[in-house]
Amino acid sequence: MPFVTRLTLQSGDGELLDSIVTDIKDRAERKGVQLKGPHPKPPSRHGVPQYKDLSATESFGTWDYTVYTRDIEIIDHNEFARTVAEQEYPDRIYITADIEQYNQTSD
Repeated sequence: MPFVTRLTLQSGDGELLDSIVTDIKDRAERKGVQLKGPHPKPPSRHGVPQYKDLSATESFGTWDYTVYTRDIEIIDHNEFARTVAEQEYPDRIYITADIEQYNQTSD
């Protein structure tokens, strides 16, 4: 029964994120790992209010930032997926891993 590991990588630094994803993709190609993606999601914009003091009556305005997201699926190469998921990444990269097991149906 094959396993699919879905990695979601997020960062506020789009260039760094793309370089990390490209490195993962290149390593997968060298090792013959079946990989789908990266699938870019639309960037999400966020705003955080910044207050001048604790009373929250006066504001400096809003701190706006963008989060970039890429999804990668690793098909049935559990050791490679584990290595990628456990790798040390820069603090600006956030990674999550979801693992699904697919049953093959027989006719």
